Amino acid sequence: MIKLIPTILCGGAGSRLWPVSRALHPKPFIRLADGQSLLQKAWLRGAVLPGVSEILTVTNRELFFKTEDEYREVAGISRDCGNSFILEPFGRNTAPAIAAAALQVAAMHGEDACLLVLAADHLISDQVAFSHAVAEAVALAGQGLLVTFGIQPEGPETGYGYIEAEGHKVLRFVEKPCLEKAEEYLESGRYLWNSGMFCFCAGAMLREMEQHCPEILQATRECMAQSRVSEGRGFAQVELAPTSFELIPDDSIDYAVMEKSANVAVVPCSIGWSDIGSWSALGDLTAADAMGNRIEGDALLHDVSNCYIKGCDRMVGAVGVSNLIIIDTPDAILVADRNRAQDVKHLYARLKADDHEVHKLHRTVHRPWGAYTILEESARFKIKRIEVRPGGKLSLQMHHHRSEHWIVVSGMARVTNGDIEILVGTNESTFIPAGHRHRLENVGVVDLVMIEVQSGEYLGEDDIVRFDDKYGRTTQ
Repeated sequence: MIKLIPTILCGGAGSRLWPVSRALHPKPFIRLADGQSLLQKAWLRGAVLPGVSEILTVTNRELFFKTEDEYREVAGISRDCGNSFILEPFGRNTAPAIAAAALQVAAMHGEDACLLVLAADHLISDQVAFSHAVAEAVALAGQGLLVTFGIQPEGPETGYGYIEAEGHKVLRFVEKPCLEKAEEYLESGRYLWNSGMFCFCAGAMLREMEQHCPEILQATRECMAQSRVSEGRGFAQVELAPTSFELIPDDSIDYAVMEKSANVAVVPCSIGWSDIGSWSALGDLTAADAMGNRIEGDALLHDVSNCYIKGCDRMVGAVGVSNLIIIDTPDAILVADRNRAQDVKHLYARLKADDHEVHKLHRTVHRPWGAYTILEESARFKIKRIEVRPGGKLSLQMHHHRSEHWIVVSGMARVTNGDIEILVGTNESTFIPAGHRHRLENVGVVDLVMIEVQSGEYLGEDDIVRFDDKYGRTTQ
């Protein structure tokens, strides 16, 4: 029996889903109406397949602890499924990610082990049909083929690439077409949407990469050899070395291998697939009212039709408008024409070019030890709400330009402040002068909640020197 390793690629910016999607909170982490994120749904999709005992995730180093938290929430649904990780130092394309995954699976499980490559930000609503399609793909992969999943088109979609096929045989891959071409493809019955999901044996992919993109494979091999590896029973974590990772050519697996190989097959399927590529697509997952409006959160409407409104903590009011997308977050609001949903990416690109904070982070930022929320900030002060999980410990650190006041709201904190160590309980406080080494630790069994007031000439998050850190983030 072929060993199957679901392999989740978790990266990208999700620029068309700004302002909920950010650089450090990308599309896979967006929660749907049922409370689960797209990433959690991808993990469950693989974990419940027959015989699966391990899921491999390729993600950015900055997203590792956030990804672990996401998996921890749903792990009880499939307790026998372990997790392994390949951590990239920065964003790269799919060919390097898949090369690293194939090399890792071959080393851990042998070249006959089969990878099922899944995107972390796709939605599949028919798990039964998906399971049947995977079984068909595994059988083809066992014959040495590289298998892709082709989605039976539901309309003349111009946002997807296409695959021209006869049964399992791939005739050609086609770029995203214009509307006229898409209608022609739909009418012919020979074309499928290219889902970006794959299934192949590790050895088969490595042999194809050796033939079609040897420079990517060799550079990835060298990078893996120089990378830090942690292994345990049924577990491995590879932290790719930044210097050698940067030398790997940037290319997609479609261009590097799939479009060049003669050993490619396709499984045509109808599995309720969507890549959730815009706010219009995400809004369609919410039931419409009698006026065609789709509402999440609190909204008060008068003479409003065909709008998608997603609120956060505030009431959203709308009067006399139609065909709009309104997305409210604590630090940014999006208003867009529903027909221009794809153009949200241009706003994200502008914000990124300006290095504006709202393209990177939300006001609530997740850290390995918990999370913090920015409540208020100005030129010389910033107020945060900090939550530290039981056992969580911040790094031993120092700030050059700011001092900090800590007020414990609930729980018990162990505080290192210069040369002293003290316990700070509920309704107690302490002061950390600029230049003092300090550390915060939750020594209790409940969440530690505290208010931090920063004051000083510079309050940026980069004013931090880490001397010791249990999560490997030291700067000294």
